Amino acid sequence: MSTPPSPPTLQRYGASDAEPLLDTLADVWAEAHAGHDDVARAGFTPATLRRQITGHAQHEAFTLITAYAAGQIIGFGYGFRCSPDYWFGERLLPHIEPREAQTTTSLAGICELAVRGGWQGLGAGTRIHAGLLEALRAEWVSLLSMPGCERPEQRLYRKLGYRYAGPYQAGADGPVLDLLLLRTGDAS
Repeated sequence: MSTPPSPPTLQRYGASDAEPLLDTLADVWAEAHAGHDDVARAGFTPATLRRQITGHAQHEAFTLITAYAAGQIIGFGYGFRCSPDYWFGERLLPHIEPREAQTTTSLAGICELAVRGGWQGLGAGTRIHAGLLEALRAEWVSLLSMPGCERPEQRLYRKLGYRYAGPYQAGADGPVLDLLLLRTGDAS
């Protein structure tokens, strides 16, 4: 019987810290999504991740949490505080339930959460998520996920308390994703 690895340590970064980490984050993301052909078919690649992070780092409240083990990044997540109209978009906003999430002044969007394959299922994703919630301190948190309740990330999000809030499509030809919503109760 092997000894489980020590829990990873978390490090918090701001927007100005993201660019030097892009290559490593893209490598982690690629490993986390290896074998998930539907992710690539939906147009998500390491190159789109780099562009996404660079664009999102323009938000004042951008927060990046990395998990380290043996001096290496084994996972990361990032997000930022934003308004409901920004995050949900004008088409989906009127349909968000519960209604108080439509008008909250305390919403954060989590844009990415990825863990290297060898660390998946060992609590690293849960620790990164907890670090993001602590840093973002929002009453409501939302994220997008590839559809499919059997997907490992969907099981993690349900375990963390997220609920399906509707289908989300960025642009007419973009993939349809599941928009998930969590009420944290943190109104800071």
